[in-house]
Amino acid sequence: MRSMSIARLSALLLLAGIAGATADDYPSRPIRVLVPYAAGGPSDTGARIAAEALSRVLSKPVFVENRGGGGGLNATEAYLTGEADGYTILVGAIGPFTIMPAAKRVSYDVAKDFIPLGTVWRSAQVLAVRRSLGVATLADFVAHAKAHPGTVTIGSAGVGAVTHLAIELLKREAGIDVIHVPFRSTGESLPSLIGGQIDALFGDAPIIAPQVHAGTIRALAVAAPRRAPALPEVPAMGEAGLPSVIAESWYGYVVSAKTPPTIVKRLQEALAAAQDDPTYQGHLARQGASAGEHGPAPFAQLITADAAKWRAIVTAAGIKLD
Repeated sequence: MRSMSIARLSALLLLAGIAGATADDYPSRPIRVLVPYAAGGPSDTGARIAAEALSRVLSKPVFVENRGGGGGLNATEAYLTGEADGYTILVGAIGPFTIMPAAKRVSYDVAKDFIPLGTVWRSAQVLAVRRSLGVATLADFVAHAKAHPGTVTIGSAGVGAVTHLAIELLKREAGIDVIHVPFRSTGESLPSLIGGQIDALFGDAPIIAPQVHAGTIRALAVAAPRRAPALPEVPAMGEAGLPSVIAESWYGYVVSAKTPPTIVKRLQEALAAAQDDPTYQGHLARQGASAGEHGPAPFAQLITADAAKWRAIVTAAGIKLD
């Protein structure tokens, strides 16, 4: 019996030593960043820019893997079934983290199951209109919508997308009645706005900026506390008279809450250091986006605030994603 207890104790000490060495030596091999969307979008772009910078700080390869499906939900749920060893980082997104849990049943609890490392992409939604609509400012648009209730059409990237919730938020704050026209993406709604099939849309600033600068559509206001890097000439909603209309797309790095604390701390510090690099900041600025305030705390606060805000909008609008 005594020899068995000693054997057990020795085994436990050995395992503790291995775990400690693993944490101390972290990272000893490449790190994977799981993006829950297809390649080419802002989540992918932001993840790759951050991965490149993080790789320089950690002196280890950091590679991106795209696994789309379910609007980001499939990979988000699957991530938690893997090893929580810090060698796979998930890109936490606004949809699966703050909107979907309010509109459908999901298998995770964002607050309990994930630990934020930091944001890697933030881009504001922008209200843009067809030039033939004859409005030049947000005040003009609101007046036009009130004069023509239930007839003005606004496109989104789909039911339950942040672009859709931005429309619902605008309706509430401006007291207007408009028609929501869902598309499958902002890239799909843009031609309809340019062609005059819809009156307006909400879209990510970096995506619609080329058309604004080309003069094919007119941007009225940026749904953010300050002007967007991609459209510095366009006023923020607060400047235009509706300061509560805030709607941004965002993506950030997170890990499982089961990840060893020493590894979590190492990743949080490494990502913050990576984002202080002027090369990283330059790459992101060229995309017309930002990473917001660096560090895990601001990201955690963003998730909490948006979860509460969008749950209220989803509930009031009766949006269901099941």
